[in-house]
Formats: sequence, C-alpha cells, structure tokens
Amino acid sequence: MKTSKAWLASAIILLVIIIDQLIKVWVKTRMYWGEDFEIFSWFHIRFVQNNGMAFGMEFGSKLFLTLFRIVAVGVLIWIICRLCRKDYYPKGFVACVALITAGAAGNIFDCVFYGEIFTNPYPPQIAQFVPWGEGYAPIFHGLVVDMFYFPLFSFQWPDWLPLLGGKTFSFFDPVFNFADAAISVGMAILIIFYSKYLGGAPKENNVEADNSADK
Repeated sequence: MKTSKAWLASAIILLVIIIDQLIKVWVKTRMYWGEDFEIFSWFHIRFVQNNGMAFGMEFGSKLFLTLFRIVAVGVLIWIICRLCRKDYYPKGFVACVALITAGAAGNIFDCVFYGEIFTNPYPPQIAQFVPWGEGYAPIFHGLVVDMFYFPLFSFQWPDWLPLLGGKTFSFFDPVFNFADAAISVGMAILIIFYSKYLGGAPKENNVEADNSADK
C-alpha cells in the first residue's frame, strides 16, 4: 500500500509537469505574446505571461516568488513522503496533494529556466530557443506562461447601480495554465472529498503506527 501510493504520487507529478511544459513550449514557440485563438466563444487559447502567482496574480518581488515556490514544493514533497508511510491516508488524498505539488513545480520551470533559454520579442515576432544565458532574463526571473481563457459569460451592470453602473462584468477573466488547473483541481477535490484528513491522523492511529514501528 505504501509503495503503491508513492508510485501514484510520483506518476502524477511527473505526468502533470510533462504535459504542462509541452503545452507551454508549444504556445511560446508558435504564438506571439498577446495572440488569441478562439476555439469556441467560451474557450480561447490566449498567450500571456506574468511575473506572479497562479491566474496572473502578483505578490512581492519576482525572486521572492520563485524561491517561495521552490521551498513550497520541497515542503509538499516532504509531506507526500510522510503521507505515503501512513496507512490512514487513502490514495485519493495523496493524489490530490501530488496534483498541488505538480502544479507548483510546473510553474517553477518557467521562472527558473525560461528567461535563460528563450527570447521574448515584441509581437508579432515569436519566441525562439537560444543558448543558455542569451535569453531575456537571468535565472529565477523567467515569466510564467499562461494560455487557457474561458470567457463564459458577460453582462453590463445597470446604470443606476452605484460604483458598478454601466461597467461590464465578465466571467471568467483570468488566463491560466495546466499547472494552475492541477493546483485548483487538487485543492477542490481535497476540500470536497477529503477534508476530514486535513487535520491529520487521529491520535490512536499515530499510537498504533508508533507501536508497529517499534516492533
């Protein structure tokens, strides 16, 4: 059981990172910054880049965010190792934590490496691979690539509403990537289906685990 959970977590992390990076490299080397390709009226592929966290949010300096991601992924991997050693936690719970870890790790590759190995030209030129060190930014300062845009619906607020009157409301505006989606899905499933495990294993389980370890 412990080994199977470890293999499951490893497979999820590896698969999510590979898919995420393949999509990002494809978008970055085939679309120019700001280009928008409409698949459906409610689903676009829109190439944007950002300095910040998931869904284009920004918080603190670029270097701080990159180092924070690396530390966070290290902590999450340590947590997964502990979860895999305890029978109390089901595979689904471990899989959710693995999804969150993989999503955080996927965006680290952009921050650490993309500035060193890609150009970042003005539209309509498209980014190119370059030898290490000839890119658009130093190590740890690369931009995160986002591409999924879902403008599901929009409407205009009535003119008589204070502050909002006459303004257009659009849902869903943030552009995100596959790694962001993995984090969101992992957290949503964790909260909806596995919230009882978030407080840790019951004391009696911990005692039993310690006793079995002593034997």
